[in-house]
Amino acid sequence: MTSFELGLVLVSAFLHASWNTATKGSENPTAFLLGIEVLTAVVSLPLLFFFEFSEIPTQVWWLLAGTGVTHSLYAFWLTRAYVHGELTLVYPIARSTPAFVPLLAIPLLGESVSPAGAAGIALVVCGIWAIQTEGRLRIGELTSLGAIFAYLTLATTVVYSLIDKQSMHLLGEAAWSSPVPRAIVYMVLLYYFYIPLFAALSLPKVGWRAVQTVLRRETLSVIGSALCGVASYSLILHVMQTAPVSYVVAVRQSSVLFAVLLGVLFLRERPGRVRVLGAAATVGGVTLISLYA
Repeated sequence: MTSFELGLVLVSAFLHASWNTATKGSENPTAFLLGIEVLTAVVSLPLLFFFEFSEIPTQVWWLLAGTGVTHSLYAFWLTRAYVHGELTLVYPIARSTPAFVPLLAIPLLGESVSPAGAAGIALVVCGIWAIQTEGRLRIGELTSLGAIFAYLTLATTVVYSLIDKQSMHLLGEAAWSSPVPRAIVYMVLLYYFYIPLFAALSLPKVGWRAVQTVLRRETLSVIGSALCGVASYSLILHVMQTAPVSYVVAVRQSSVLFAVLLGVLFLRERPGRVRVLGAAATVGGVTLISLYA
């Protein structure tokens, strides 16, 4: 990974932590995130007229369908986690993807993990345990709804990271005449695959009236979060065209520290010392993964 790619991933990490902080801070996280996605889909609609659908490989369409399902589950479970758990609990667990992506990237994408990278994975796992339990061995800590939904979110992140990596690889090899970058086109198409599924999961829980209320009361926050989300994911997809997926997802884990800081500053959360150390351990672990995986 080049220094320029590293910088792009770090910016993406901060933006990702920012919109998650806003979602957690909303009066209705599920309605808030659905409002973000609907707004983004409407604004991005004109982009559909600036590229040739025929230039997208057939295999990418199938991958879009798969990642659409996975992203819809990710969004739904993430918001449920924020309803039941603090940002400083949910976010580090949900973003612990680097500890698990390499385990699948090795057989599926032909990537490798060094002994130091394996040590980094172990460190991330220890960090997750510290974040979730605050160092206490209590069944309630391990089975809380916030933690359960966070782990489900983590699982979907692992899956869609691998799918998106393969999609961007195929798009990178395809002929391209559009002035719109491949990553942007892919992201826009992804919205139209997964937003209807996310809405189908969410609306029975919150109702469309709740989405309208959030859009009216938290307009600026929704708009800002939508911009952060688009920019964050576009940067990641762009870097994935050339950098190994394990490295990209690993460096992006720095968003955990950003989220802990934002949770303290803006949500008035007070994570214990063990949880903060656990968050630092996850970042240390993914640094090993990034450098030596």
